[in-house]
Amino acid sequence: MNHLPLIIKREYLTKVRNKSFIIMTFVSPMIMIALITLVAYLAQLSNSTDRKIAILDESGLIENVFKNTEHTTYIKLNEQSLTNAKTDLSTKDYYGLLYIGATQDLDVISDNIMFFSEDSPSLNIISKLENKIEKRLTDLKLERTGVDLSLIESSKVSVTIAQETYDGEQSSKIDNILKLGFGAAAGYLLFMFIIIYGNMIMRSVIEEKTSRIIEVIISSVKPIQLMMGKIIGTSLAGVTQFFIWVLLLGVLSIVVSVIFGINLAEVQTPQQDMVNQAMTDESAQIIAEQVVTGLINLPLANLIIAFIFFFIGGYLLYSSLYAAIGAAVDNETDTQQFMLPVIMPLILAVYVGFFTVIEDPHGPISTVFSFIPFTSPVVMLMRIPFGVPIWQQILSLLILIGTFILVVWFAAKIYRVGILMYGKKPSYKELMKWLKY
Repeated sequence: MNHLPLIIKREYLTKVRNKSFIIMTFVSPMIMIALITLVAYLAQLSNSTDRKIAILDESGLIENVFKNTEHTTYIKLNEQSLTNAKTDLSTKDYYGLLYIGATQDLDVISDNIMFFSEDSPSLNIISKLENKIEKRLTDLKLERTGVDLSLIESSKVSVTIAQETYDGEQSSKIDNILKLGFGAAAGYLLFMFIIIYGNMIMRSVIEEKTSRIIEVIISSVKPIQLMMGKIIGTSLAGVTQFFIWVLLLGVLSIVVSVIFGINLAEVQTPQQDMVNQAMTDESAQIIAEQVVTGLINLPLANLIIAFIFFFIGGYLLYSSLYAAIGAAVDNETDTQQFMLPVIMPLILAVYVGFFTVIEDPHGPISTVFSFIPFTSPVVMLMRIPFGVPIWQQILSLLILIGTFILVVWFAAKIYRVGILMYGKKPSYKELMKWLKY
């Protein structure tokens, strides 16, 4: 009789009814939202802080380039020595003092610029000051050499190379960024899912083995059915937990925005602020159009279908290895000697995906690793957005499925012997003997 559905049901219900599983399912999103809210609140406080910066320009060349902004006010100091200015400002509510020495030599003036403050200043503030000063001094130097700045501005040429395939399909640099983003997200999601729920399967096997419950279960169930039931049941529990997390994160985000007035989607970091400023120029509309075109050009149907099959295949492949490791040892401490060979292919797949696929998605290295079953779930998912022939995807998937069946067969042999072995940490040599039984 096929007991697999019963085992899957038992594993699923055992996991979802577990107190720690229930607690972490609901507490984890709360902790995550709390951390994001705290970061958003602190960022909001930082961005809304009013700063007064004093400018003491003894050269008279730079002070006029500083214009007040919403949260930054520049105060010009006139006919005051540096010593008196430092003494005076140290007792007032000033963010800092920018000092420019008395020199007209543009080649040495940069050596006479200093910023004085009570505490270490913000890197973002210093960068903005440096950019303003650099632009002003560059313009002055060009003017002194007789260069017309208006001619320089009018002579600048912006070049954007249009990209098009031989079949007439247009693309752009934005397309490649979107493709890489999708592939990276898919590969990273698979990587994290394997690590989190693969370990859950391994711990489940170890717990049943050490509690001797497995001796009763194995008397009426085939080892391979028991192993597959654990893998599928735990996977379904993981998917359930994942969807609850997504739902709770969405609900909690809305609640936080309504109650505390903090929009988590609009958290501004210095880097995001610089990007937003760059997007305010005339090229913003062109970039937006390229983003829309890039999304349209993505083979969404192919990506979704491939993601589902490669995600399931990759997860089942690695889950069977985790189950075999759990059956071979008595406690989690002993699993360390077997974990490295399992983790290394995943790390290698992520490395190849991020550092090779982005440069040459159809090169020999990317292509070869997209067919190796232990790396193909990640590498192939990152290659597909760049356009991979269907036959290559099907071949890679068939190799992945075939390897999964082979690994399950080997893992079941280890599982069959290992679940009844106690008190001894097996070596690789002994595992090879178990395969012959």
